[in-house]
Amino acid sequence: MQLRKISFIGAGNMPRSIISGLITNGYQADLVMASNPSTPKLDALEKDFSIQVTQSNHQAAEFAQVIVLSVKPQLMEQVCADLISSVDISDKIIVSIAAGITSDRLSAMLGGHKNIVRTMPNTPSSLGLGMTGLFANESVNEEDKAFVAHVMQQVGEVLWVEEEEQINTVIAAAGSSPAYFFLFAQAMQDEAMKMGLNKSDARLLVQQAMKGSAEMISHNSSLELSELRAQVTSKGGTTHEAIETFRKSGLEETVAKSMRAAVARAKEMSKQF
Repeated sequence: MQLRKISFIGAGNMPRSIISGLITNGYQADLVMASNPSTPKLDALEKDFSIQVTQSNHQAAEFAQVIVLSVKPQLMEQVCADLISSVDISDKIIVSIAAGITSDRLSAMLGGHKNIVRTMPNTPSSLGLGMTGLFANESVNEEDKAFVAHVMQQVGEVLWVEEEEQINTVIAAAGSSPAYFFLFAQAMQDEAMKMGLNKSDARLLVQQAMKGSAEMISHNSSLELSELRAQVTSKGGTTHEAIETFRKSGLEETVAKSMRAAVARAKEMSKQF
């Protein structure tokens, strides 16, 4: 894989996760730069990973062959306007990790620039266990796509989608879903406490059960999820009773409605920016 100079415009949690993954896995620190208006996050990145830092987006963009835009969606238009007014980006790859901004809209913000890859990572990227959806328009060549995928693979798995609208499905199934699992875990912990366990014991039971279940899914990829569930659901037993209660309460439809709501919100956001 060819090494390229990468700049991160914005130094929040996700850029930090990606930078950490890159440097931990051997990427040259002197090929990475981050920019941010204030210095505390930059100072931490410089100290922890020995990368280059700057408060100037112009300097970061001039430095890079690959520019990762990691600012809030409501700030994106101004950031892009400032970049194209001062830097020639015609030969650079632009990578976006902003929700709700389509590649066409980002292209317009960048004065018609087309070499754009949209990515949608999730928060477990901070542990190197992320799931990132990627979309590139037809202007992006295979070598550039492979490089961007390699960058995102430093924090987990990647999945290319063929249609940009499928990024919204990635948001519903992976981008937002850690919060679904946290809510489910919270409900289980709360009920275990009502049943008499103390908070730390309830937390341990739930988090280890979820961790082990996730590992079972990963280690049994040839088995359908329904079969894994069936293997621990003896007819007439305690698990069967719990599963039937979930179903009678409409769990599957609630999950479906919630994911559709996430997609609908993503579509709404794409019209706001």
